[in-house]
Amino acid sequence: MPPDNRGQIIGRVDVSEPASISSGIAARYATAIFEISKEGKSLKKLEENISDLDAALADSADLRDLISSPVVSRADQGAAIAAIGKQMGLESVLQNGLGLMAEKRRLFVLPQLVAQLQAMIAEDKGEMTADVTSAKALTKAQSDKLAKTLKTRMGKSIKINATVDESLIGGLVVKVGSKMIDTSIRSRLNSLQNAMKEVG
Repeated sequence: MPPDNRGQIIGRVDVSEPASISSGIAARYATAIFEISKEGKSLKKLEENISDLDAALADSADLRDLISSPVVSRADQGAAIAAIGKQMGLESVLQNGLGLMAEKRRLFVLPQLVAQLQAMIAEDKGEMTADVTSAKALTKAQSDKLAKTLKTRMGKSIKINATVDESLIGGLVVKVGSKMIDTSIRSRLNSLQNAMKEVG
């Protein structure tokens, strides 16, 4: 009879839940944090905190490891996220939300939480966020011109969230809500390649 290993896996958490489940979990926390901040008239501070958290997630591999590691205990995750929150000067509602997420082993949805809070704050301000990927970093003039063009097209103020992907070769990929505009050279080359396959 094989040895009973059940005791060894108790307490482990499967952090590979489908994206839709992660998104649903993040939405519940984001809604609560947003509504409490709005009631407390502290949305501006929350927006700054979320921007700082977003930058920290992008810059720190240690933070990304902390929130996704099934090996780190709830207590250690909670203590670490509390220390990070204190150091970053996070609003108490956000700090408490992150503490609860650590306690429930839900910190792995932090990137989705950040994205959902950014979208909620933008919507509250009558703005939309455009995720813009370009082969080279956009200049301020290019970014402003793109925001103005998108505002005319979408009828709302547009906040540009720019990233660089050199594999695009040139052009842009712009995503606003469910709409996507792909003018990248990579996309055109792929289309040309597909057309050549059909011909040949």
